[in-house]
Amino acid sequence: MRFIAALPALLLFVTASVPAQTFTVAVDYFKLDNGLKVVVSTDRSAPVVLVEVIYNIGFRVEPKGRTGFAHLFEHMMFQGSANVKKMQHVALIQEAGGIVNGSTRFDYTNYFQSLPSNGLERALFLEADRMRSLDVTAENLKNQQNVVSEEVRVNVLNQPHGAFDWIEIWEKANTNWHNAHDFYGALQELEAATIEDVRAFFKTYYAPNNAVLVVSGDTTAAEVRRLAEKHFGSIPMQPQPAPADLSEPPQTAPKSFTRTDKLARTPAIAVAWHLPPRMTRDFFALSVLDPLLNSDDSARMYRKLVREDRLAMSSQGGFNFLGPNWDMKGPMLYTMRVDYFNDKTAEQVVAAIESVLDDVRKNGITAAELAQAKTTMRSSFLDDMEAGGMPLFGRSNLLGVFALFDDDPGRITTILPELEKVTLEDVKAAANRWFVPANRTSLDSRPAAKPTGPPADLSAVVSTKAEALAKVGGAQ
Repeated sequence: MRFIAALPALLLFVTASVPAQTFTVAVDYFKLDNGLKVVVSTDRSAPVVLVEVIYNIGFRVEPKGRTGFAHLFEHMMFQGSANVKKMQHVALIQEAGGIVNGSTRFDYTNYFQSLPSNGLERALFLEADRMRSLDVTAENLKNQQNVVSEEVRVNVLNQPHGAFDWIEIWEKANTNWHNAHDFYGALQELEAATIEDVRAFFKTYYAPNNAVLVVSGDTTAAEVRRLAEKHFGSIPMQPQPAPADLSEPPQTAPKSFTRTDKLARTPAIAVAWHLPPRMTRDFFALSVLDPLLNSDDSARMYRKLVREDRLAMSSQGGFNFLGPNWDMKGPMLYTMRVDYFNDKTAEQVVAAIESVLDDVRKNGITAAELAQAKTTMRSSFLDDMEAGGMPLFGRSNLLGVFALFDDDPGRITTILPELEKVTLEDVKAAANRWFVPANRTSLDSRPAAKPTGPPADLSAVVSTKAEALAKVGGAQ
């Protein structure tokens, strides 16, 4: 069961022009004695608050032998706690006029609710109660193991091309296990999990000193501090394991792989390039280039692959496939997915992609394109800060992520200035360092047998960032 519509990708590319402006957001930041980080962003424009708790545990930082545990716990956290019955958290938020959900990402798991501001203490009590005393029983574990296993079967194993473009391509492109394992989780590891395993995982990773509480909207820092101390202050901190080594060695030669799919009627290829470290000069330069390459049917890749060379039915891509450019800590990929025609080849598709990139590497982009891309990025960023699929969510989530990763939620205000600094030379130089064949991995997914029926129905193809996020996000 999903409690709100699937979140859209937090970085939507739009073309509406907005004037250059300084982005400011109210931020108060403090920590409780037990290590819980607390971020408050006061906004009195509407009587609404967004309460979010972000835990420093995601797909790739889960321990070896425990694949899928990060996602499993997204489900477990709605199974009740000491003072709240199973699914009552959802019911109590809905009764207060709110909506609630959760999602699992590469480097964190988050739980969030938006509700009228007079329900603030209710939301804080509910989040604190499950942080303190989640009801981890054998019955709840078995139930959620079955739910997650069925989700994998429905969303991956029984879908044309499965998760080749947002899980398998990571496994192929990366060499570090943390970046290259099945993020959904191996079914045998999920099914073998014991109640002791799950309780130990919860005690370690769902501790206040491994979390950030974010409250945005119609409240004050003083009120949030009082309520946070009241409800979270007595939850004990826990020893934390050493941070996982997420480093990824440089790729020095192109890699290509093939797979066959008995459910597919038409072929598709996923292509990925390793990205520069987050928040670096090259990272911002490629962020500006991104919408020019892949955004809509006017972008260079779509024009080349679909309209000019007529190789493909669809083409899309961008940073990560699972969210915005800014909310990951470890190594990232720039990923494309192209659904192409049966009488074409993967080699033709890759050659066409390379021709687009080669033009950027040799000639760069135009001043008009640079201005257009900056406007697009600025407009989409500001739009996401105001909404992001739920009132106040985009702002709150990014504040929490920067507190979690950088101990600095105020870093949210540096993104637009860094994008604005990007020059034509920056874009060309970054493309020549990162969008090169030696840094490329491709995974060609072909039908197991030549189709004999009518053309494939592409409506079920999972091909957008939002749909990929919907697969792993959303409490069940």
